[in-house]
Amino acid sequence: MGKFPIFFLLLALAALAAALFGAAHNQLSYSVGPTYFTEFKFDQFQITEGTPNRLGASIVGVQASWWMGPIIGLPAFLYGLFAVPKARTYLAAGLGAIFLVVLLTTFGALTGLVGGLVADNTGLLDPYLTFRDGPTRSDFLRAGFMHDASYLGGALGLIAAFFPMRRARKIDHHNAHQEAPHAAT
Repeated sequence: MGKFPIFFLLLALAALAAALFGAAHNQLSYSVGPTYFTEFKFDQFQITEGTPNRLGASIVGVQASWWMGPIIGLPAFLYGLFAVPKARTYLAAGLGAIFLVVLLTTFGALTGLVGGLVADNTGLLDPYLTFRDGPTRSDFLRAGFMHDASYLGGALGLIAAFFPMRRARKIDHHNAHQEAPHAAT
């Protein structure tokens, strides 16, 4: 397979990874903040009444995050398309970039959860926050911090996604220089 089809495959895989992450993420955030969904997110994402809450949380997660995968991956995938000589190495680097972004986004979500728990238990940020009508204060802090921190983790992932591409480029160039003397003999 050539590099252009791999580019589009990577964008599709990034969208799939982001959608799956969003669904899984919202299972945890629903566990720690159910009214954040039932009193806020379900209305925002037009989840129909009668939809089981866990399914609704997953649907919200997919809708809220699938598009982030291609957006976050696009700069690194474009860089790799032109900088990484071999298609096979490009594919491996792209998969590594997707994994790295999911890892950083997961770390962001868990950091947000800890931040939300601290903010909930201490009230430290209460003077600086405006709480929405509907979700409980605790649910809003826990699930809301998780969601916001996930996006920050994704933003870090946008930068980190270049590292597998740069490494792949170096590997291909190194291998090309190693093979060049042998080809001449």
